[in-house]
Parts: sequence; structure tokens; C-alpha cells
Amino acid sequence: MSETVQPFEAEVGRILDLVIHSLYKDRDIFLRELVSNASDACDKLRYQSLSQPELLEGESGFAITIRLDEAQGVLEIADNGIGMDRGDLVENLGTIARSGTARFLDAITGDNGQDMKLIGQFGVGFYSVFMVADKVIVRSRKAGDENVWLWASDGKSGFSVSEGETGAPRGTSIRLHLKEDAKEFLEEHRIRSIVRHYSDHIAFPIMLEVKGEEKAGDEESRTDQKAPEQINDGSALWARNRSEITEEQYREFYHHTAHAFDEPFARLHFTAEGTLSYTGLLFVPSQKPFDLYDPKRHHGVKLYVRRVFISDDVETLLPRYLRFVSGVVDSEDLQLNVSRETLQHGSVVARIRKVLVKRLLDELAKKARSDEAIEGDAAVAEDKADDAGETVSFENFWADFGAVLKEGLYEDRENRERILGFALFRSTRDQDWTDLAGYIERMKPGQDRIYYISGETVASLRNSPQLEQARARGVEVLLFDDPVDEFWLPEVGEHDGKAFVSLTRGDVDLSGIDGSDEDDGDKSESGIDDTGKLVARIKLALGDAVKDVRVSRRLTDSAVCLVADSAGMDMRLERFLKQHNQLDSLGGRVLEINAGHDLLKRMAVLADDESKGMELDELSHLLLDQARIIEGEPIPDPGAFSRRMSRYLAQAVAA
Repeated sequence: MSETVQPFEAEVGRILDLVIHSLYKDRDIFLRELVSNASDACDKLRYQSLSQPELLEGESGFAITIRLDEAQGVLEIADNGIGMDRGDLVENLGTIARSGTARFLDAITGDNGQDMKLIGQFGVGFYSVFMVADKVIVRSRKAGDENVWLWASDGKSGFSVSEGETGAPRGTSIRLHLKEDAKEFLEEHRIRSIVRHYSDHIAFPIMLEVKGEEKAGDEESRTDQKAPEQINDGSALWARNRSEITEEQYREFYHHTAHAFDEPFARLHFTAEGTLSYTGLLFVPSQKPFDLYDPKRHHGVKLYVRRVFISDDVETLLPRYLRFVSGVVDSEDLQLNVSRETLQHGSVVARIRKVLVKRLLDELAKKARSDEAIEGDAAVAEDKADDAGETVSFENFWADFGAVLKEGLYEDRENRERILGFALFRSTRDQDWTDLAGYIERMKPGQDRIYYISGETVASLRNSPQLEQARARGVEVLLFDDPVDEFWLPEVGEHDGKAFVSLTRGDVDLSGIDGSDEDDGDKSESGIDDTGKLVARIKLALGDAVKDVRVSRRLTDSAVCLVADSAGMDMRLERFLKQHNQLDSLGGRVLEINAGHDLLKRMAVLADDESKGMELDELSHLLLDQARIIEGEPIPDPGAFSRRMSRYLAQAVAA
């Protein structure tokens, strides 16, 4: 018998240490994870057997068996599913199968409750066995293969893989040699309670076998063993009547399908009948998955056909901007032997997708209307029985998932208005979120556009000089800090007949809007006899560093700011594309000057004195670099900027 001993990956060792020591109080989770894995193994084999019936080897029924042996101190979980060969054992049990291990470790907070929620999301649920066992032996035979393989580990030094004796049944058996303080998991009532709580919804029968004590008979010793008994309901949860399903059952089914520990934010359970019949049970999480922005991530909705698992990889079932959704769709109108390629491009899946997206977005809109942050809407959510995750406000949900949902504004023209109907944004009004309906309701007399500004953070945007004219007139401005905003805004263009207008592009004139404060006036008249001469001199000093120089109508306090040309690309979008090597260089900027600012008035005096040309040039470059810093753009020559700044500071101190 050949044997290979391998150490765990360094990251696995750290995760085992976390699981064993930090999650000690939640040890019953291990059984849920193992039963869930066994269910997945049965699902996979049942689907493969549709095209390869020989894999069943005459045993068409599927079951998960839990065996308790109090005398040996052993708990065993076995299934007759797909099984694993040597490579599968090493990959699935010796390493973190899913990517993102480093991010998992970085996400650990030290809060046991929060850290526990990360386990399922990172595919490390199997390692929870070491909370209760000091030795684990996995025996597995892959369907269609005669070889039997054994994987063993104490959860500390590493693991061994060896070849087992032939003749073992198909599937996987996991034997846990329980620790002394974990013998409670050999009690029959304890196992029944855990299975009913966490795994009652599993669609395969979960059988419980309790091995009794050995007793001496007349001829030979015998074992007083109870007959196996099914301890779960064993029917597909989504196929049951909604009135028969408890909130707890829904919650645990969500935990099973999403491999998550949070409470679902929203739930949809419905049946569609007619020319296309199917049942859906979908969940929206309340906690952001760690890999939400991973390009490889897709939705977690599994497709079944007449209760038979078909695939969890039908990417076209939901658009990418709903990749956080999990659950089940069970169709009556697909063939059991349908191929994945057919599913991806099939008309049936396309029709199901259309309905799923509409229902999900309508449910989110309903949650938004019922949230306390958006007042004045009498259409409070109906069908309270279908709501979950009430402890999470829509604002908190949007803070985590809004950027992803806004991808739909760019990608999904058909549902664009639905998303805009519940989308939330920050604005200059206050620190709270606002929706577009609220913004439009608060628009000033004479205002017929939705004004916005985009940048890296909301905090920096609030201090942007481009807001000064709007602030002076009491005009509310939306603050966009998600990179995706730069892509959907040009596509959307307007909402409710009001165009989106950026305050960082073109010559924005707000003078036609009635302001609550005094008219900010025309700064070109503020103390400078000839603004044209000053503008010409600054242009000459800066040369090709700027596309143009002009007197600003948007500045009231700051000396200068940068804006994009009205026909050009938004500045933040340009920076984003350049960072991702989609542009070779940034386009020319327009430097706007505040003719009413004391510094510009002083520069106008210098412009009239030919002997002060050098000083005017230095100040012009200093102001340009200042505008670049405010805008978050790099300074071409930091050394020159530092020397200029130091020289003028020294002069100011001396004065």
C-alpha cells in the first residue's frame, strides 16, 4: 500500500488554527458542512448518470448516512455520491480549493461571530471537523473507478494519502475520531436536533445508524444495533407550499445554497405556470461576499429539472450585476439530459432569466420603499411573509451592493429605469442617502437638470472647488465616487426628462436658477480691469500644459480649478482608463480662474508690469499644480512645485 505524507499549505494551517480555537462555541456547524458536501456529491452523480447510467452501478437511490459508534468514539458521515480519486482528495482536502485564501486571512477580525461567517464563503467548511475531532479519515471511491483512496489527518502536522482496499462502496465516508470534550455528538438526540435545525431541507434522505453495545450470545458475540432511520424531511424545500415552510427552514436553506452565515436580506419564492413552468427560490444576501468583485465570480443559483440537479454554472441564468444572488430554479420545461452549452444559449433559459431579473429588481424596489431612509412613499411593501433580513436597512444593503447593481445601468437597458427607481446616491444636501425622486422633488425653481460631480471619495468631493457656485445658489449636487458611475452616466443620459450634467466638464452656468443666497455675480467684473490680458498671459506661461484658460463662473472662494472641455471625456473617466492602460495620456485640461480672488487680482497687476513676467509665470505654474492636486492628478515635476511653493512661503513669512 503506497502512502504519501504531505504538509498542509501554510494558509491552511492558519485557517485550521482559527477554526479549532476561535470557533469553539459553534462546533455543531461541522455536521451541517459535511451533510451539505455529501448532498452536493449526490447531486453531481445524479446529473452525470443521465448521460452515463453505468456510473450508478445498479444502485440508483441516493442517501446520506450518519453512523454513531459510542464504544469507539467515532462519528461517520457517508454518502453514495460522485466520490473522489487521489487527485480530488489532495486538491479538495489538502488545499484551499477556492481562490482568495489571503483575502480570507486578511478579513479575519478577531470577532468569533464575524469570523465564523467567512468560513462557508471561502470554501473551507470541511476544516470545521477539527473543532470536534483529533483524527479524521476519509475513504472515497469515485463513481466509475475501482480504486479506493484514504485521506487521513490530525489537523496539525499535515495529511496522508494512501490506497485503500478494493471493494468499498461508491462515494465518500468521513470518520471522525471525536475529542473527549466532543462526545456529545455521539448522542442520538443531539444529532437529530442538529439535522432538523440545519439540514431538514436536504433533498436526499439522511439516515441515522446507532451502533449498540456488543453482547455475548450463546454461539458468538453479537451487536445490538438499531435499524437505520431517516431523520430529515427529505423533500425539496422549494417544491413545498410556502405556508408549510418556517422562517428558520428558509434561513438554513439559504445558508446551505449560498455557503453563507448571514441573514438573507430578501427572499423570493414563487411558481410560474403557463407556457413555461418553473419554481424559483432566490435569496439576496445582507453581507457582501468577499469575492464580490472577483471577475471569476458568478451567481449562486442552481438549475434543477424536475427536482434533478443539472448545473450550478449556467452563467446566462442571471446577469453579472446580480452575481450575489443565490438559490434554486427548478424547471419543468427542460430535458433532463440538456447540455450546459444548450442551456447557455437556449431560449427557455433566456425567458426564465427575464422573469427572474424583473422579480428580483421589483423586490429590491419594494425593500427600498419600505426603508425608513426614504420617506413619503405610501406603497409600503406587501407580502410580509416573503420578507427576510429585516434587521438590515436598504441603505446598508446599498452601501455594500450599490456599486454592483449600478453595473446594470450600463449593461441592462431593459431594466435601467427599474434600477434607477431605487438607486441611492450621496449628495451635498447632507450626509444621508437620497434617491433620484427625492432629488428632483427638491430641485430649485428654474433648475431643469440633475447636477453631479464624480471623484475618488465623497469626502473629497464635498470640498471640491467645482461645487462653489452650486453651493452658493443652494443647488443640490449628486456625489459619485464609484468607478462604474463614469460608464453608466453617458449611457443613461437622463432620468424623468432631466439630463445628468457634470460640474467638472464644460462651462456650467447656474445663473438661471433661483438661488436662496445673494447672486454670486460675474466674477470677471470683480476688481480686474482687463481679464482678457490676464488670461492671455497665463496661457502664454502654461503653454501646452493646458488646453485653455478662462474666467470661471463656478468658483466663488477658490482661486482656480481644472475642468474638462465640454466635448471631452470626463476627467475621472480619463484617469480610470489611463490607470488600466486604455489611454496613453490624459487629455488637455481647461484651467478656470476666479477673477474675484485676491491672488488673481495681484496677478493681474503683475500682468501689466513687463518686469514681473518671471514671477507671473511661476505663479501660473504654481496655481496649475495646485489645481492638479485638488483634482487628484499627478504633478509632472514635484521638485519644481516644491521649490516654487517654498519660495513664495518664504516671501510671505518675511512680509
